Amino acid sequence: MNQKTKHTQYIKEEAKRLGFLSCGISKAGFLEEEAPRLEKWLNNNMHGQMSYMQNHFDKRLDPTKLVDDSKSVISLLLNYFPEQTQKDPESPKISKYAYGQDYHHVIKGKLKQLQEFISDHIGEVSGRAFVDSAPVLDKAWAAKSGLGWIGKNSNLITQKVGSFYFIAELIIDLELDYDTPVTDHCGTCTACIDACPTQAIVDPYVVDGSKCISYFTIELKEEIPSSYRGQFDNWMFGCDVCQDVCPWNRFSKSHNEPLFNPKPELLEMTKKDWEEITQEVFSKVFQKSAVKRTKFSGLNRNIDFLKE
Repeated sequence: MNQKTKHTQYIKEEAKRLGFLSCGISKAGFLEEEAPRLEKWLNNNMHGQMSYMQNHFDKRLDPTKLVDDSKSVISLLLNYFPEQTQKDPESPKISKYAYGQDYHHVIKGKLKQLQEFISDHIGEVSGRAFVDSAPVLDKAWAAKSGLGWIGKNSNLITQKVGSFYFIAELIIDLELDYDTPVTDHCGTCTACIDACPTQAIVDPYVVDGSKCISYFTIELKEEIPSSYRGQFDNWMFGCDVCQDVCPWNRFSKSHNEPLFNPKPELLEMTKKDWEEITQEVFSKVFQKSAVKRTKFSGLNRNIDFLKE
């Protein structure tokens, strides 16, 4: 077995030991197919007020411009599918990914461990870890490295486990064995397109971010346009509709990451509890949660929007 293959095996075994669902590796370089797609998406203003999407266009498409001397993009998936969901069917809903502690911190910790492992077992390897916080097209890299295909809802989907997982990367200056993409298994299914409450999936594989419930409830800082009243399907933070209806998510199994477990009171809260939520309860329930991004005032705005 050559060194490259040995190093690749080491990394994949350690990723598994750290609790990652899967690990795929691609050669770092320019994402040729993604370039025109991203440009068109931005030109059509499908990013709404997410102006950060326009920044670092070159770096977004080429990790070698982001990390000096980078040779490999290691893509990792971490399951977040919960064992239980909110109890009250009338209660405003929170996207499953935000039930537990903020995934940025949880995954960053694991990536740091993986980086340390590489340094200890392989030697002086430099690189950077990314969790949804830098200009990296994580879904494109995960698909390139064979971890799944990008579905009609623009999420990465995997045959055996569906799509309820986070994607993260380690971009390093070490050559490894590279994986190959898998085929698309969406077929003629249009479940996600048909179910989207705000018709945000404007074409198969194209999501207009500025029409997505997640965008309105998390990214948009001003008032939600009144024309969308009654279309939010009771979502107050994020939205899981296009994943919930995806047939591949029949295969989702609950995660085993204790830090992703919600505070019990989050699942118990009734519609009335949410409508009367105080700053104190908000701070307690979402102590280390990604929901803090929207702040107490933002969550209140979203809950009020659902009421009318």
